Amino acid sequence: MKEYKLDWEKYVEIARTAVAEGCVLLKNDNKALPILKGENVAVFGRIQFDYYKSGTGSGGLVNVNYVHGILDGLKACKDIRINEELVNIYKAWCKENPIDKGSGWAGEPWSQVEMPLSDSIVSAAADKSDIAIIVIGRTAGEDKDNKSEPGSYYLSDLEKDMISKVCASFKRVAVVLNVGNIIDMKWVEEYNPSSVLYAWHGGMEGGMGVADVLTGAVSPSGKLSDTIAYNLSDYPSDSNFGGDVINIYKEDIYVGYRYFETFAKEKVQYPFGFGLSYTSFSMETEFYEAEEKVNLKVTVTNIGEVSGKEVVQVYVNPPQGLLGKAIKNLVGFKKSKILKPGESEVLEISVEKSIMASYDDSGVTGHKSCYVLEAGYYELFAGSDVRSATLVGGFNLDEIIEVSKLSEAMAPVNEFDRIKPQRNEKGTFTITMDKVPTRTIDVESRRKASVPSCKEYTGDRGYKLKDVNTGTVSIDEFLAQLSDEELSYMIKAEGMCSPKVTPGTAAAFGGITERLLEFGIPTGCCTDGPSGMRLDSGTNAFSLPNGTLLACTFNTELNEALFELEGLEMRNNRVDTLLGPGINIHRHPLNGRNFEYFSEDPFLTGEMAVAQLKGMHRVGVTGTIKHFCANNQEFKRTEIDCIVSERALREIYLKGYEMAVKNSGAYSIMTTYGGVNGVWTAGNYDQNTEILRNEWKYDGFVMTDWWAMANDEGEKPSRENLAAMVRSQNDVYMVTQDAVTYGDNLLASLKEGTLTRGELVRSASNICSFLMRTPAMERMMGVEREVEIINKPEDQCMTSDFDMEYKKIDEITTISLEGINTDRGSSYLMGITLAKMGNYRISLTASSTASEIAQIPVTLSRSGSDIGTYSFNGTGGEKVTLSRETYMFGVNHYMKLYFGQSGLKLHSITFEFLG
Repeated sequence: MKEYKLDWEKYVEIARTAVAEGCVLLKNDNKALPILKGENVAVFGRIQFDYYKSGTGSGGLVNVNYVHGILDGLKACKDIRINEELVNIYKAWCKENPIDKGSGWAGEPWSQVEMPLSDSIVSAAADKSDIAIIVIGRTAGEDKDNKSEPGSYYLSDLEKDMISKVCASFKRVAVVLNVGNIIDMKWVEEYNPSSVLYAWHGGMEGGMGVADVLTGAVSPSGKLSDTIAYNLSDYPSDSNFGGDVINIYKEDIYVGYRYFETFAKEKVQYPFGFGLSYTSFSMETEFYEAEEKVNLKVTVTNIGEVSGKEVVQVYVNPPQGLLGKAIKNLVGFKKSKILKPGESEVLEISVEKSIMASYDDSGVTGHKSCYVLEAGYYELFAGSDVRSATLVGGFNLDEIIEVSKLSEAMAPVNEFDRIKPQRNEKGTFTITMDKVPTRTIDVESRRKASVPSCKEYTGDRGYKLKDVNTGTVSIDEFLAQLSDEELSYMIKAEGMCSPKVTPGTAAAFGGITERLLEFGIPTGCCTDGPSGMRLDSGTNAFSLPNGTLLACTFNTELNEALFELEGLEMRNNRVDTLLGPGINIHRHPLNGRNFEYFSEDPFLTGEMAVAQLKGMHRVGVTGTIKHFCANNQEFKRTEIDCIVSERALREIYLKGYEMAVKNSGAYSIMTTYGGVNGVWTAGNYDQNTEILRNEWKYDGFVMTDWWAMANDEGEKPSRENLAAMVRSQNDVYMVTQDAVTYGDNLLASLKEGTLTRGELVRSASNICSFLMRTPAMERMMGVEREVEIINKPEDQCMTSDFDMEYKKIDEITTISLEGINTDRGSSYLMGITLAKMGNYRISLTASSTASEIAQIPVTLSRSGSDIGTYSFNGTGGEKVTLSRETYMFGVNHYMKLYFGQSGLKLHSITFEFLG
């Protein structure tokens, strides 16, 4: 029996390496960085103490027992000295001005108030220090976009004042951006700091990786995964971002650098793929054309003075033809090894001609609904970023080639204008408008023609799912045993924090009733998210760098290695699929969730998704790629309808998913909250069946986002219309409190004939097929492949308590807490199951023999969210009861008591339902 081994030291090392390789150096005048040995460093900015390891929401709620910030990383470097007087000034101010954590989901502000700087503080620091490091921080998160205002996309007045004063007093100033998304950068030209480094959100080891770059232990090699324009209004999506009903994607395929390089080079401050190093490189390229691909041999030589890595990026400029094209399109990249000064490496990059094809959604080429290579000359460019890449070769096509014949799918219903290039007298391109072709097929007729048949209901014949797994019976014979009701239960998952799977995880699915378990269907477990496991039970996990940082590494091998280790940690906590990677496109810089996603470019996005999935697949778990598709705004995300051309969907917003399915065998996908061209994706047949399964040959399962809505075209979306979901082949509804009692329309639709048993069986088959590939199935069959964790400090990560007992909470329930440990820093965790959702009064009864003026705080949290602090004083040994009221949404919760001070004896906790 294969056992797995997770080396914790290796996990830390690879995460730290990823942080360093994802840092993007935008400016470094006169070699201001790295910090030299023996230098005294003045660190400015309150975020030196409050490093953002990740954004907020489901993509960032990873419990950790430490976070190494940038100041921590610098202090760990023994070759430099920190200006401790300045540190102490900030420390005292931060104590009086604590972090504003906000309240509730998406309640945290995107930045914190900065400490006002006096001239005397800055000049005193300049007298004693050789270099200044300024740390600017921004978080980001789910359910709330960034804003075009100071403290969000723009610097606040206090941040500007800090940069201005420090730059005026220091000859060398490095500004480090601990941010989730790109921010306005015009201030660089205004204040002219020596160096600027995008450090992103680096997870729990983030500060160590950043310090490696700042001190020169690692030469920066990160490249921008987005274009940084001078103004927000320069982005072509800006006028159609942030709507509360629809967003019309008028920019079409011209997203990010595709737009800027074609139409508006002068509006770019930092181009896509750009990033400096402490050394320099030369590239010499040999170009070879084969029948179906082109091959490049690029000799990269370090011509500088220190060791470092370089990224070779390959772009194609296809002929404009009848369709119109962006003049630069990323089609390949590769990162070198660490090259010593004078050392060279030959990087071989092979590019299939087929990925240079364009999708014809209008039929203008004579090949409607096909990917085509139009006739003409295809230029290939290679370089270190999109702007500096030089022409290295090309090939000519004498006639149009049909690469793949598909079918019209997800086309818009109503006509709108989209941009298209038009060559002017100067030979450059201006924008003209092109009408988007609208739907010509009847999707409902297509769906009805594909309704599957199934075996008639047989009742229990003794077959178990393991019999399907071993090939004894077919999946159809197995599922014929299940009644319509049992099939309908399997379609619905339960969560959050279901007691049927690992405590604190996002959902339980598959074998969620006793009867389904009797059939040998295991209970699958999934948990957030792209930055590491979110375990609301309080269990610690490894916090990973965010998606944007990992994309900026341009290093697929590193991503694969990191997520193999993440996969081992998942196995150790009985998690079958991680809800990530997030692979939506950075359509606009203000999207609050960009930090979870990779890039504005679909090819880079797809390559990163492939790498991370391959890593998890090596150890028998997987990731759920999300959000399928066009989740490019958080404001009104459950209500917004994205109006997009079929071509833009195919070439930009679906491309990363297609690559993940075809190139890494992705077998778990999550749809979005919103709609595309009038149909919410949770019930979008064209997306979930026609494209995903019929064209891409996907053989996995599809889940909704949590409490998502589905609709039939022309009708309003709802959370009860699970029949539309199943008809589209979105297999699992996430989530319900109880699958048996959830008020949906599945059985009613079966009775009415608008849903068939065959469609239910089809989704159940997809679910079972997924489960048979999971560790949950292994455990169901009596096979337990243990993960041995080595080189892990005892306090750094825990395995979940799989056998946590849940207390039933009725109208009034009192639970004894006699004898629990209440020493300072200790905590107590218990699971509860509510009979009713609603408002509750939660009362703690305790006593203390401490003095009357003693302050003994106890903080109560529910599934990771603070309810509040109960502040007891000395009670002379008498029992005292303190109460708080809160709304309890959901049925299953984890209640955690944290003791900030010793000296309290807890007696009980009482839950009283208020309605």
